Amino acid sequence: MVHSKTVLVLAGGDGAPPGPLSGVDGARVIAADSGVDLAHALGLRVDVAVGDFDSVTAAGLSRAEAEGAAIERHPLEKDATDLELALDRALALGAQRVVVVGGAGGRLDHLLAGALVLGAERYAPFELDALLGPARAHVVRGARSLAGSPGELVSLLPLHGAAEGVATTGLRYALHGETLAPGTTRGVSNVLEAAAAHVSVARGVLLAVFPGEGGAR
Repeated sequence: MVHSKTVLVLAGGDGAPPGPLSGVDGARVIAADSGVDLAHALGLRVDVAVGDFDSVTAAGLSRAEAEGAAIERHPLEKDATDLELALDRALALGAQRVVVVGGAGGRLDHLLAGALVLGAERYAPFELDALLGPARAHVVRGARSLAGSPGELVSLLPLHGAAEGVATTGLRYALHGETLAPGTTRGVSNVLEAAAAHVSVARGVLLAVFPGEGGAR
């Protein structure tokens, strides 16, 4: 059983993981628009559905409502994506850990905006991970241990400014208190040397991305 403060955010999108999900039993489920249909495909009951609901199926939304989900409708013309609205809802619920599940395809602007919003400062109160198609991403503030398979690719990308004092163990190309500036590709295509790596950052935020199948250097 996971901690009661774990929240799953289902974001939908092309190529979303088919499931099953592990390590999230008992988590509350927030679905962003078509994430409602993804939740049902994964055998999950939706607790809260948020968005403008321009892409969810009518049957999926009706089912979620019939099963007791709180439906939070937003106008089509709004100032935040459905994913951002769902993360805000998780914050309001007092989440300590959030796992976003969605696709890695579709519109490039949505994909990039989603990656950037994961590192927003207002989400610092919770640990944040994402499963996006075959890839997984982990927001690193302070320090984190990242599990994987030896030989697996992982890229460390600075978000919203420089990541300073970056140090790693368990990666082939170690960093020792160094700075990854915005726009740098230095952290791209590192390699996991063991079953886990440890990454720490003194100031700033990193997104650690495991590209999964098809990842190329």
